[in-house]
Amino acid sequence: MKAGGLILASKRLVGIDLGGTTTKFAFIDEDGNILTKWSIPTDISDSGNKIVPNMIKSIADQMRREDYNTDDFIGIGMGTPGAVNREKGTVVGAFNLGWDQVQQVGPTITEGLGLPIAIDNDANSAALGEYWKGAGDKADDVVFVTLGTGVGGGVVTNGKLVHGINNGAGEIGHICVQKNGFLCTCGKRGCLEQYASATGVVKVAKSLAKRFTGKSRIKELIEGQEELTSKMVFFLADNGDILANQIVNEVCSYLGLALSHVGNTLNPENIIIGGGVSNAGNTLLQPTTRYFQENAFKSVRDSTKLKLAQLGNDAGVIGAASLALKFKNDKAM
Repeated sequence: MKAGGLILASKRLVGIDLGGTTTKFAFIDEDGNILTKWSIPTDISDSGNKIVPNMIKSIADQMRREDYNTDDFIGIGMGTPGAVNREKGTVVGAFNLGWDQVQQVGPTITEGLGLPIAIDNDANSAALGEYWKGAGDKADDVVFVTLGTGVGGGVVTNGKLVHGINNGAGEIGHICVQKNGFLCTCGKRGCLEQYASATGVVKVAKSLAKRFTGKSRIKELIEGQEELTSKMVFFLADNGDILANQIVNEVCSYLGLALSHVGNTLNPENIIIGGGVSNAGNTLLQPTTRYFQENAFKSVRDSTKLKLAQLGNDAGVIGAASLALKFKNDKAM
């Protein structure tokens, strides 16, 4: 790119993916390619008061190591748990971080680093990452669902995130899939999160194991009060455990049903499934797709595709960094 005969160097973006145990960072170019990435433990002591200062220090230290200054960057984008006020740059309700009071995250980071910052929900940031550089495949209409400790979601329509009137859009984990089902942390019963998250898969396993009379390693683990994880359930399903396959089938039936509701409402080009549970690959995707197609409206069934996420742990930092692209014109020379 040239201006007045001078070659202008490409600017960089900073991406932050704040999690309850680890905070991930990346320096990313304007095309979404990661140049440098690193992480630090998330120190939630002292009611989470050390989190923001630690982030500022980590970014400043990395900038010094790579001989960068603020003029080399367009801005910072950040994905975070909790309720985000995008205009004020504040976060509240990220209880796993100790943030039960309003945190002045954006203003504090901008003051500490001299760069503008855009903040959004962590699931929205991951959705943007997959939309921009992952399984979204450059489609303008994409829905991302993340199956982790909980179930989150993000909706991209016409190339833009959908937030809703009170930032409640994309709460796919709280679609009801079972009337009077398992009690959810939100206070409702039967939410998808209680069936298709990592903890939800284990709940389904324990429920089905009570009625199962055959031989199963899962039943042995439960009866022996040994640890059972969603990863083990899918592994045992792949290896022919009958109960494990029943569990996977039930989990996928709920997930496929919920995603059919999403498809019928939005008809996106792609619904992308990510998060730790999605590491089960086709063992999860194939039955989920079958139940999605059984419940989706024909025109949706014929046009909306279910896909596995491609970016893994990088989705959050890439998507977060893309939030800062809105500052590009402000930083242009």
